[in-house]
Amino acid sequence: MATELAESTDTRSAGSLGRWLAGGALVAATAGLALVLARAAASLPHVLPGYEEWQAQAYDNVWQFFRWCLGDTTEAQFYKTALGGLGMLAGGWIAHVAWKRGRRWAGFAISGGTGLWPWVTASALLAVVVSHFLWGWTLETSGVWQPTFVAFVSVPPAVVLTYGRGWGVAVTGAILGAGLTVPIALLLVNYVCAPLELPAVVGNVTAMWISALLAFPLCRLLPWMPQPLPAPEAPVEPPRQGPAWVVRRVLADFTEAPFHGNEIASLGLIVGTVLAYVLNPQVPVYGSTLLPALLAAQVLTATVGVLVYRRQWAQHGWYPTFVPVVSVAPAAVLTFGPTIPAIVAGAVLGALTGPPLAAFATRRLPAGVHPFAGNVFSMTVCTAITIPLLGLLPGFTS
Repeated sequence: MATELAESTDTRSAGSLGRWLAGGALVAATAGLALVLARAAASLPHVLPGYEEWQAQAYDNVWQFFRWCLGDTTEAQFYKTALGGLGMLAGGWIAHVAWKRGRRWAGFAISGGTGLWPWVTASALLAVVVSHFLWGWTLETSGVWQPTFVAFVSVPPAVVLTYGRGWGVAVTGAILGAGLTVPIALLLVNYVCAPLELPAVVGNVTAMWISALLAFPLCRLLPWMPQPLPAPEAPVEPPRQGPAWVVRRVLADFTEAPFHGNEIASLGLIVGTVLAYVLNPQVPVYGSTLLPALLAAQVLTATVGVLVYRRQWAQHGWYPTFVPVVSVAPAAVLTFGPTIPAIVAGAVLGALTGPPLAAFATRRLPAGVHPFAGNVFSMTVCTAITIPLLGLLPGFTS
């Protein structure tokens, strides 16, 4: 008996060491890539037009409008790149087809294994197009960035995941996202975040959970909406959480915000975004050239979150470790620059605080509201508190 217990303890210790080594290797590899990209920035060509030129041409013709809308699909990750959006959507389609055919390499079941990825994506893309038709004038008249992307990662896909497939559901979600989420974000970003010098992401994610609290009760009143789908069941037996699982899970967290949650989609997103940077470093991340530092912070925060809350993943089948990937960690880099303190502090603090607060908030949502509202509420609180607090410390200057 004592021998069996000792062997079991040794096995758990070896497994834990393997997971942490895998996470460390992933962080180190990303840091190395970030260093190479940052040092090469000055010598890279400018094949693509820079961000400012791209924004100025956003509504010039159908092609530019198409590119701008594709860029909106990666704004949740702070990338704003059409190539990244194209890569994510292509990877999502591959993962969806592979999942339907039962391929082992399909990765984490895309869109939670609901089979609704095509409808989720259709509603979200339609919401982006409608948002630009309704609110694109704010970009043209102000000449500065406006949060027209927020519908892509909020109410529209969540409505589809709640009510199921069909054009009635998809179009309803798209209209609610464009009609509620975007104008609330515009007001909050321009009239709250800007005067208070808060990161714009605070206004973006706040608009998402406020509009969700308005949209889902409204959906129950619409006569053409079907009955909500049964709540999805978490996996009874979670997959083996070895070193490979850690790497895959960290990657998948990059596309949880657009309701993909799949490592193939994430690889498409990251590869497309890095390619855009190589073609012109002044395209991704709003022309700031901060992509290398941003990637390093996001991989670090996802890795810390996945390793620290691995048992929650095993217990519940899913856990919101993606929250700081699209909030606190990138906001710290954009606010304080590509410094090691900004990268590490934003990543670690976000990883420790964001997921448990998201899980707590989700459990207390009103009945019928999709759980994503709890996740974005956590993003609001953690970013609004962490970034100003870091600004009070020595070495953190915006």
